[in-house]
Amino acid sequence: MSKRIVIALGGNALGSNLPEQMIAVKRACTAIADMIEQGYEVVLGHGNGPQVGMLKLAMDELAIHHPEQYTVTPLSVCVAMSQGYIGYDLQNALREELRDRGLKNSVSTIITQILVDANDPAFDNPSKPIGRFLTNKEAAVELEAGHTVVEDTGRGWRRVVASPKPQRIIEIGAIRALLEAGQVVITGGGGGIPVIEHGNHLRGTAAVVDKDAAAALTAAELDADFLVILTAVEKVAINYGKLDQKWLDSMTADEARKYLAEGQFAPGSMQPKVEAAVAFAESGPGRRTLITLLEKARDGLEGRTGTIITA
Repeated sequence: MSKRIVIALGGNALGSNLPEQMIAVKRACTAIADMIEQGYEVVLGHGNGPQVGMLKLAMDELAIHHPEQYTVTPLSVCVAMSQGYIGYDLQNALREELRDRGLKNSVSTIITQILVDANDPAFDNPSKPIGRFLTNKEAAVELEAGHTVVEDTGRGWRRVVASPKPQRIIEIGAIRALLEAGQVVITGGGGGIPVIEHGNHLRGTAAVVDKDAAAALTAAELDADFLVILTAVEKVAINYGKLDQKWLDSMTADEARKYLAEGQFAPGSMQPKVEAAVAFAESGPGRRTLITLLEKARDGLEGRTGTIITA
């Protein structure tokens, strides 16, 4: 029986504009096709931090300069838009790469909604950066519009939004059916479209769900063997950037929690990845998370590199 893996690909790994994205997607799909060629069943999730910010800015500019024609586009709609165009590029590039290797797997993108809790404390503490860095003048405009911006010393300002915890994947039945039919599924783009339930109605909300947390939930719901979180380093380190820095080949969930409590992992960077890794590892027997570089993913799955997190 083939092993089932859910891959979380970072939005920053997809470039900051369309030409960069086309190059980055090709590179990503080469590595993903390697895993499919090895016989893994693959579900692919991806981030959208730079892309959703770009879309929101473009839509807001239209509404500001042409109010007679356009209204403000909700952030949840921009997340849906980013899922569509990133998924389009990923599925076409992956399909082409598979065909070049003589593999006939179909690739599908699911526009995915993620249920969140309206009372999640994250709504009172926006922390998820979206979009590009802003000048002082641009940041002032964002503040005047009622948005939250934070300063990144030396690089400018950036808008931040709420990042509530994912509770349930609305389209999980469709995702499971496609996977069991032999398709490669791209899902949960940008962490999914965050929605709040009102009876039978799902209402989008101004937030961005962490893509690693969404991927961990997806992997648990699909009974995956591995969650693969791709990042900018080959392994997780403690005392990162210090003289006593130590790269980790493995961590138990208890060890990871200890390191998290010590503040070993940077918020908004490695911290959410390790938290997602622990959540999946503890979601069922035999489940493991791999954190590594895109180019090292296949080697990591075969135990030759990366950091493995187990219960």
